[in-house]
Amino acid sequence: MSGIEIASFESRDFAENAYIVRRAGSTESVAVDPGGGAPAMLNAIESGDLDVQAIVLTHAHMDHVEGLSALAAATNAPVWLHPADRPLYDMAPQQAAMFGRQLSALPPVDHELADGERLELAGLTFEVRHVPGHSPGHVILFIEEAGAALVGDVIFQGSIGRTDLFGGDFKQLVTGIREKVFSLPPETVLYCGHGPPTTVGHEQATNPFLIPHYGGGLA
Repeated sequence: MSGIEIASFESRDFAENAYIVRRAGSTESVAVDPGGGAPAMLNAIESGDLDVQAIVLTHAHMDHVEGLSALAAATNAPVWLHPADRPLYDMAPQQAAMFGRQLSALPPVDHELADGERLELAGLTFEVRHVPGHSPGHVILFIEEAGAALVGDVIFQGSIGRTDLFGGDFKQLVTGIREKVFSLPPETVLYCGHGPPTTVGHEQATNPFLIPHYGGGLA
């Protein structure tokens, strides 16, 4: 993968995937979506003596941010979030309470993500693509050099993100996937917020939410 390493850390309760991205051999890294796997992330950061340059959030649902405070405190890394997800971010304690969990207020957001922006972090380039529908400010992060994209809960292997939560919109999500995910090269590896990686080409050909079936048309 062009000398770029993407390590995943799955949470126990929500099976959410957090990621550390870095160039092979470099200690500079970027953390993405620190959920319940944050303790394992911190162990990897400490054992590898990694320098976390930024914490980037694909979106602000509780399962993707529940480990953020601990990671931010340990690394002093700035937090990046799309502004349309700020209401969800500020309501993280209330989100947690809905699942019978406790979560303190999250640290301040340092930088806002914007559609089409190219983030230069840890010697890597991340192209930000805004794909709402699962949440209002959901983004994916395309790393062209690696042939990979971190897609959060936009799309999964054989499925898509749920749209029955606050700010969800099915047609908006499906349209966004076709415009912002399926426009990537078919061999692009998609690192999902839950479940195993997949590829653009595989989902274009087989994802039941995104292909015509039983004589029907596109959603």
